[in-house]
Amino acid sequence: MQSQQVNLDIIANNLANVNTTGFKKFKAEFQDLLYQTDRAAGAIQGNNNQLPAGVQIGHGSRLVSTARVFTTGDLTQTGEKLDVAIQGDGFFEVELTDGGRAYTRDGALKVDQDGRIVTSDGLALQNGFQPIPPGTTSITISPTGEVTTNGPGGEESFQWQLVRFNNPAGLESLGRNLYRETSVSGNPEIGSPGDKALGLGTLQQGYLELSNVKVVEEMVNMIMAQRAYEINSKAVQAADEMMRDSNNLKR
Repeated sequence: MQSQQVNLDIIANNLANVNTTGFKKFKAEFQDLLYQTDRAAGAIQGNNNQLPAGVQIGHGSRLVSTARVFTTGDLTQTGEKLDVAIQGDGFFEVELTDGGRAYTRDGALKVDQDGRIVTSDGLALQNGFQPIPPGTTSITISPTGEVTTNGPGGEESFQWQLVRFNNPAGLESLGRNLYRETSVSGNPEIGSPGDKALGLGTLQQGYLELSNVKVVEEMVNMIMAQRAYEINSKAVQAADEMMRDSNNLKR
């Protein structure tokens, strides 16, 4: 029952973030618990007969991980010049307020008062995205990360890079659509979008990546978890009634 309650909590969190830009859904992974062995398989009985199967009583299940699923969500067109989606693997790198680094798939970008490109929380983008000069009239971002600006000073170009990890499921979730490197995620690998050697995805200007949560799939999972919880509760009630009946037996 505890396992199914945790499963429901994870499903509820997925559904709560169905409209969160770049959100990656969680999946609960369980293991069975230790078993009580009353008779071991292969034990020798009388006349050297060997038991073909043993007797083991299980003790339930436990949660072992809440892994994120980093499949690419659907892209939606917004038309905003600073809305950028990653089609494939990769993350945008941002600088935290304490000077540390974090990573995100949320490409709803803005320009601050200093011309820096920042996230909705004001965190500055890293890896080559230079400040936008005053008076810039247009910004073009190619699928391979080449950014071109036009303004009073003429045309300027620079290269924007992405980051990938060997094990993105090992990243630490910080909330606010941010992730942080851990010892099991692997070191960040930096490269240009579309780099086939690193397996980086390409950029899509004017688009945002939606959550990869599928509402119908989560609803089905929720019904299954609810039914499993109910059946487990009935099993507890049935066992309690059986114990009560055995205690009430009279000679």
